[in-house]
Amino acid sequence: MADWIALPEDNSRSYELVEGVLVVSPRPLSKHQRVNWRLAAQLEPQLPVTHGVLTETEVVIESGPPPTIRVPDVLAVPAEGIDLNLPRWDAADVLLAVEILSVGSKRTDRVTKFVEYAEAGIAYYWLIDLDEPTSLTAYHLIDGDYELVGEHSGRATVDIAGTSVELDLRALTSSRAG
Repeated sequence: MADWIALPEDNSRSYELVEGVLVVSPRPLSKHQRVNWRLAAQLEPQLPVTHGVLTETEVVIESGPPPTIRVPDVLAVPAEGIDLNLPRWDAADVLLAVEILSVGSKRTDRVTKFVEYAEAGIAYYWLIDLDEPTSLTAYHLIDGDYELVGEHSGRATVDIAGTSVELDLRALTSSRAG
């Protein structure tokens, strides 16, 4: 973990640490980045003031050895930690992790991270699929396993820890002129 922390800042690629092995990927493409930003913008104002939204922030899944650190696309976390400017989050403190599916990440997001996030205790896990129509698959951790709580396209209303969140999934990918 100390080697991970000592890495220089580099925004030219995406980095994760999986069982002590550095995994390097290209940065997300433009559409993915826009969806990331728009989802965070829709989600943030609907959460209780006790929580906030971050994008592409480190989450310690397993401190190891060997350590695993993932970087979900969007997170909902306690506002207190944001105010403290934490550099990374313990998975136990993450309320929601969202992964936006990409060509090179679908299997990892649907299988590997699905298991890792559940084992780490992340209460809610969402997958956003950008294939038309843009869709959201939502899971809630119940008794240590993720259970499907909704599959949506168009408009979605999803519960996060007793807070009803409304999302316009079409607006995540639509043209501003459209």
